[in-house]
Amino acid sequence: MKKKILAAMMTVALAASMLTGCGQEKGSYTIGISQFAVHGSLDNCREGFLAGLAEEGIVEGQNLVVDYVNAQAEPATASMTASNFVSKKVNMICAIATPSATTAYNATMNTDIPVIYTAVSDPVAAGLANEDGSSVGNLTGTCDALAVDAQLQMIREILPDAKTVGIIYTTSEANSISTVAQYEEAAGNYGFEIVTTGVTAMSEVAIAAADMVNKVDCITNLTDNTVVSALQSVLDEANKAGIPVFGSEVEQVKAGCVASMGLEYFELGKQTGKMAAKVLKGEAKASDMKFETISEPSLYVNFAAAEKISLELPANYKDDAYQSFDEIIVE
Repeated sequence: MKKKILAAMMTVALAASMLTGCGQEKGSYTIGISQFAVHGSLDNCREGFLAGLAEEGIVEGQNLVVDYVNAQAEPATASMTASNFVSKKVNMICAIATPSATTAYNATMNTDIPVIYTAVSDPVAAGLANEDGSSVGNLTGTCDALAVDAQLQMIREILPDAKTVGIIYTTSEANSISTVAQYEEAAGNYGFEIVTTGVTAMSEVAIAAADMVNKVDCITNLTDNTVVSALQSVLDEANKAGIPVFGSEVEQVKAGCVASMGLEYFELGKQTGKMAAKVLKGEAKASDMKFETISEPSLYVNFAAAEKISLELPANYKDDAYQSFDEIIVE
């Protein structure tokens, strides 16, 4: 009888071991990545995030399983994605861009699943952090606040006679609303007037751009996810009108914006990945970590985009640019 009981116990133990092997092993993790839209800067964030984790010993395919979903700029899809990740009981949600961050926070509010966000321009305005930078819950991340003054200074250097700067933004994106306010506050210091047009969906961007190019001397683009997803529509209308579009990061400049005082999003993602590693390893709690900001802008220039509208850039830009392009690269 004892032998039978022992044999039965060994069988149960073996089955349990096999079940554990089919699931998540000790020291391994599953992260759900919710990316709000398809565009280069957010892709760079995701790649940087995984690189930052890898530098801390958490490597996809070894001890990390990644469940990646792109919401295609649809808020409802971002919300559904966050809920699905909660149902799957992932170890962490990485939310890329403000709409994904807010939906992930809402979905995990009554769980112990931490959220790490990135590419959120204003975590305070988005309701993800307190005024002092501390977290409002079990989440933290990185902020990509635009260098508004540096951007306006650059535009003034390129367009010494310009008076009006246009901005197209999504009315439901908290980060865009707060950034527009920063532009409006700073514009007078550089002799500009800001002209804005709000949109609610990607389908409205082309119409907004066609109207705006008749009212402004140039357009400056934000990291607005909906507008960036329709960037070529803005560029098409601006090129027809012969006015420049300024980007907010390198991928927009590669795609045809004339120039940008922008951020390096791969590095932003890497910084986020290192924060995530601390949480996964139990070295820190997301709720105890203030969000971090990367705010040193670099000059990116596309000489082909400038030539397309017969715009002469300052002579020093060839040498001063952190990165420059002689062709328009649309991916």
